[in-house]
Amino acid sequence: MNLVESLLHALKDHGAHEIFGIPGDFALPYFRIIEESQILPLYTLSHEPGVGFAADATARIRGGLGVAAVTYGAGAFNMVNAVAAAYAEKSPVVVLSGGPGKGEASSGLLLHHQAKTLDSQLQIFKEITCDQVKLDDPARAPADIARVLASCLRNSEPVYIEIPRDMVREECAPVLREAPRVIDRDALAACVDEILGRLDVAKSPVLMAGVEVRRFGLEQKVAELSRRLGLPVVTSFMGRGLLSDCDAPLVGTYMGVAGLPDVTQLVEGSDGLFLLGEIISDTNFAVSETRIDLRKTIQAHNGQVTLGYHMYANIPLAALVDEMLARVKASADKAFSVAPHQYPRDLVADGETIAPTDIAKAVNDLFAEHGKLPIASDIGDCLFTAMEIEQTALLAPGYYATMGFGVPAGLGLQATSGQRPLILVGDGAFQMTGWELGNCKRYGWDPIVLLFNNASWEMLRTFQPESGFNDLGRWGFAEMAAGLGGDGVRVSTRAELKAALDKAIATRGRFQLIEVTIPRGVLSTTLSRFVAGVKRISMK
Repeated sequence: MNLVESLLHALKDHGAHEIFGIPGDFALPYFRIIEESQILPLYTLSHEPGVGFAADATARIRGGLGVAAVTYGAGAFNMVNAVAAAYAEKSPVVVLSGGPGKGEASSGLLLHHQAKTLDSQLQIFKEITCDQVKLDDPARAPADIARVLASCLRNSEPVYIEIPRDMVREECAPVLREAPRVIDRDALAACVDEILGRLDVAKSPVLMAGVEVRRFGLEQKVAELSRRLGLPVVTSFMGRGLLSDCDAPLVGTYMGVAGLPDVTQLVEGSDGLFLLGEIISDTNFAVSETRIDLRKTIQAHNGQVTLGYHMYANIPLAALVDEMLARVKASADKAFSVAPHQYPRDLVADGETIAPTDIAKAVNDLFAEHGKLPIASDIGDCLFTAMEIEQTALLAPGYYATMGFGVPAGLGLQATSGQRPLILVGDGAFQMTGWELGNCKRYGWDPIVLLFNNASWEMLRTFQPESGFNDLGRWGFAEMAAGLGGDGVRVSTRAELKAALDKAIATRGRFQLIEVTIPRGVLSTTLSRFVAGVKRISMK
């Protein structure tokens, strides 16, 4: 077995299902082995950011590892933003990069794609990955690979593996998985005692489920735990879509000033707020109507538990949930019933212009008739509109808030799960990565794409309306779809929107691009509340 084959088997053993990549000269040797070995399927895209976003999406939707393969320098540097997004939002992506061989490194010449030094790339990726290795020693490689992949899964964060191109066919032993780390059972027991004690005396406890619940495959267990504890459950803006297919007492999504008043009051009035797997970020908590004193919350994330002014270190989230389930039995006395939230429905299919909330209505009507689709959303009003759509699996950069995520994430979602995705994307983000749709024909992907086109970076305009640089102009996206191998249609009325969605859901085998013309200044109900709330908070 050569070094790359050993690495590929290890990736598969650790939960990778496919590889997304773009080749280059430093990567050609290991790409050849990926293709010849067929250990993992390889999907090539058009631009490295799309590769990173697609790999990120596979890790988010299915669990296990997402894998992004690129070349040295020009390829890897071009993917930095996508990997930074995965790091910020705790997605276990493995970055594979080709690299210069030993002979090239000692030639005394500057190499093409080299930045400052030959190790500049490795040093940069140290900032946005939790572990790194250069596979320049075949004897040491199995242990190095095992360590790095274990770090990726344990921390649910990206890692970096550089493969010098003269090492790919070196003989290499199989990779043996690292043994799980030992957990201090006494500390775990004491931690659970304290959490249960806090929740027991609280008058209005609430469980907020965060993205780590999905990253570590805990949704069903957390749903069961919430039922046994009799706790109402909310997700944060970043965690929207969690528990959507679980029988949990899910009240809604907490968005502070931008959210539903009853959900906001429930969370901000809680004296026992249990933040389970929640990233403590501004997008989740800076928009609070009444400032939450995080010192008085129970926080379990990032491998530790914080209660008030002290902390239990080295408490993995999965171990904590398992121990709580072992200690808490089901009780009819603790049942918490939730009235189902009524999302906007029944689009009036007339000749009026389209507002984002009309899109939410149209999608909810579509789901009611044909069943739910998983959603991949970009940042902007398309994501705020998603908050008005029936709860379903949702992939979005809710915290890092990078543009360009939606389309490649939707492709990654379909590649790894086989499910047809609904992609929500604005015209600004589509200009960045929408062209990845051109790869759908090769692989048989057929997403439905709702392109919110107001010829503007409209979310930015809401905060600085006097600036002209937010204007984008009208691009003919619908006409471009045919050249990319799909079907495109532009709609400007509610009747046209309904007809286009009906046709799209009935058409399989080609991507369906619906370019929705939205008048400038027309926002979703949720984004309007968000903007008004942020402005109100900033004036205090």
